[in-house]
Amino acid sequence: MASPAAWVGGARPRTLPAALAPVAVGSGVAAHLDSFGLGAALLALLVAVAFQVGVNYHNDYSDGVKGTDDRRVGPVRLVGQGLATARSVKSAAIGAFVVGAVAGLALTVLSQQWWLVPAGIASVLAGWFYTGGPRPYGYAGFGELFVFVFFGLVAVVGTAAAQIGSITWLAVVASVPVGLWACAILIANNLRDIPTDTEAGKNTLAVRLGDGRTRTLFVAVVIVGFLIVLTMVVVTPWVLLGLVGLIPAARPLSTVRSGATGVALVPALAGTGVTLLVGGLGLALGLAVG
Repeated sequence: MASPAAWVGGARPRTLPAALAPVAVGSGVAAHLDSFGLGAALLALLVAVAFQVGVNYHNDYSDGVKGTDDRRVGPVRLVGQGLATARSVKSAAIGAFVVGAVAGLALTVLSQQWWLVPAGIASVLAGWFYTGGPRPYGYAGFGELFVFVFFGLVAVVGTAAAQIGSITWLAVVASVPVGLWACAILIANNLRDIPTDTEAGKNTLAVRLGDGRTRTLFVAVVIVGFLIVLTMVVVTPWVLLGLVGLIPAARPLSTVRSGATGVALVPALAGTGVTLLVGGLGLALGLAVG
């Protein structure tokens, strides 16, 4: 039986910035428009964290039963390392999705934004079939698109709309850097896993592009995110607080550009998560006070 520490590790806490940052930015948009609602923000945070954990556990389950985690480096693999049964990890994933769904339904009723229901269903299905099912799209190079749409666009716009009462162009624009930085986390992860994913037949975007072009893509995605923040000065100069994310971004950018591989890329993965969190919180604060 897996220890509590193993279950926490299996939830992959280093990916949680991908859940926290979009809620913070969406709430920052709402605050900028004098519509911040603490209750809605907290419910949105619960939805985001629960769905992120659900995706992580289901990814662990699916990769484990397919045998693609047998030689993986990086975080704890509950099924792949034999720390927990496939059934228990699958149940944990379902449980996390249920928690997120209940919180999402409560958020929908509170905000009267009924489009959040189909958006939530699409999020769960996208998370489930990322590595699940007979033809997982995460194995076909579409994982980054999933992350950008659901951990960028949907999460930021949904959080903001639940508080404001409508979809706004500001929320859409603010979702772009968040989505890009969230994508960078996955790109760094898949860059590290190119050798093992290639051997396992997982044709991730990194495998399709190859090592060199994946490194170029990582740098471009991170930098473009900050360039989008710069364009938002037309809203308020306070958004420049988001550029504080350049500080933690320096190390992963340097590591990826240096040609590091395998375990040496783990700090870059963690640093990219910090970049998303710090840059996202800075942008959120700038919008809120601006």
